[in-house]
Amino acid sequence: MNTITSIDLIDLRFPTSESQDGSDAVNKDADYSAAYLRLVTDDPAVYGCGFTFTIGRGNDICLQAVEAMASTLMNRRVADLCDHPGEIYRELAADSQLRWLGPDKGVVHLARAAVMNAIWDMAARRAKKPLWQFVCDMEPEALVDALDMTYLSDALTRQEAVTMLQQQRPQHRERISTLQHEGFPCYTTSAGWLGYSDEKLARLCREALDEGYRHIKLKVGADAADDERRLSIARSVIGPETHLMIDANQIWDVPEAIARVRALAHHDLLWIEEPTSPDDVLGHRAVAEAVRPEGIGVATGEHGMNRVLFKQLLQADAVDFVQIDSCRLASINEIIPVLLLAKKYGKPVCPHAGGVGLCELVNHLVMIDYIAVSGPVEGRVAEFVDHLHEHFVDPSIVRDGAYTLPQAPGYSSEIRTESLAAWAWPHGTEWVRRTQEAPA
Repeated sequence: MNTITSIDLIDLRFPTSESQDGSDAVNKDADYSAAYLRLVTDDPAVYGCGFTFTIGRGNDICLQAVEAMASTLMNRRVADLCDHPGEIYRELAADSQLRWLGPDKGVVHLARAAVMNAIWDMAARRAKKPLWQFVCDMEPEALVDALDMTYLSDALTRQEAVTMLQQQRPQHRERISTLQHEGFPCYTTSAGWLGYSDEKLARLCREALDEGYRHIKLKVGADAADDERRLSIARSVIGPETHLMIDANQIWDVPEAIARVRALAHHDLLWIEEPTSPDDVLGHRAVAEAVRPEGIGVATGEHGMNRVLFKQLLQADAVDFVQIDSCRLASINEIIPVLLLAKKYGKPVCPHAGGVGLCELVNHLVMIDYIAVSGPVEGRVAEFVDHLHEHFVDPSIVRDGAYTLPQAPGYSSEIRTESLAAWAWPHGTEWVRRTQEAPA
């Protein structure tokens, strides 16, 4: 019987700050990074890759938490991990000493996401299925058994979850066929990073239209005059038919958020993303109530720390677009409960994917949501950023502004060996070269 024989851990960082990729009002020098692990077994064909996303310094701290959690998997039977992901999740969550450092939040929660991402990748790889298919093929009762439904019963019971999944099963085959032909719609943030020049912004907006995008997002929040100018440029390029969204990355207090968004409302905005603190449910509701009359929705969840926060946002009608993050929520076990909650409360899920590897994971999540949970795609669109996909063995592919259906077994989370060797911090060949070439 196959067992876990070793666990590879790599602090992986890319210098995206050099080109201002990923720049916004709060994160001005983001170096897209991944606390990456690979579960190695005594069968070379069976392994699992997982990661959580950071933006540079602190990635090493995440990796230490990953190591503390993943070390408990050594010498465990692969079948036990792959056949019972819910039990493994609950075992990791029950570690009271690690839990004390951050119950369902913070670095420990990011680490649980990375470890469980690797386990789900291994389970799908072992079954020779892409993760979206592996999950959709699970019987509803078995899938719900794997989910973290704790603290949710006042909003979503286990039986409701099972029933919701059962109701969608007759449509699976038709929806898969639709995805094979049309894909799942996505929007681009790659045109709108805050550090880009006006000329680059205009050029990238034109290119996005040529590539089939009908939703474009710009970063805002640093300077009001800059926001007005940049949105005017974008709207003049993309015209009135293309959806335009803005993202403040949590920089405003509630009254300022309301005032700033109202001042920009004439640009015909689809949503304001992360207008204030990600933990402020009542603040988001106040913003939503103020800007909805302007035809603008509130989107949030990129920094939503756990399923309970999403439950409260939905219960309070404080969010219009639910933005799960594949590496902040604790993997499939916690993400699907949020998809189910969003379905119950009638809110579209529009995942965040602005970071290394997030598009690869989200590519599977939107397929699961469409096929097995929510059905129609109207009002739903997933983020895509065109950075760093070349480092993945199975990169996400977008055609005509839509994610295409992943085909390779696993969670598309495996990073190329040569990329690991080049960009491991701080001794990867590319980082060493940069150090040697830096001026004295």
